[in-house]
Amino acid sequence: MFGMPRSRAFLRLSLLAIGWLFAGCAHYQLGTGAETVPFRTLYIAPVHNTAALPQAVATFTRELRNAFANDGRVKLASSPQSADAVLTVDLARFDRTFTSVQPNDTALARKFDLNITARCTLADRRNGRDFFSNREIRVTRQIFVDGGQNVAEYQVQPHLAAQLADRVIHTVLDVW
Repeated sequence: MFGMPRSRAFLRLSLLAIGWLFAGCAHYQLGTGAETVPFRTLYIAPVHNTAALPQAVATFTRELRNAFANDGRVKLASSPQSADAVLTVDLARFDRTFTSVQPNDTALARKFDLNITARCTLADRRNGRDFFSNREIRVTRQIFVDGGQNVAEYQVQPHLAAQLADRVIHTVLDVW
């Protein structure tokens, strides 16, 4: 007889605790909830290639645009006039350093690090100021040249472009 009121009180307290738990989680949302970028539309200019990296403009431009389109935080504009901001990327430097050599011929490199340094500028078209200017982003990929150096470098280009696009997205859209 004395156990009945305690079990009801425990049940009520349990239900109340569960209610508080769900009430606390009712307004949860992923992320900060704050606007992280001060623009809604972005025009990505065709990549400029001063690094003399052969056939890179189309690959790097495509990867940049695809990455921003897939991210979805901003809408891509088809022209600079219809955008709030304009992103320009210049492939400024391309170099390779060897990291491994043939065991029987130390003068013949087998594995290289390919490094691309890009300079990015994000301009606010509404007021003519830059959010940032000539910010350097560097990406590196390794290649093995057993099948030929030119072939290996050409085959790794889309991977370098995707890696660069990922870094550019974080530079442009994440909190500075």
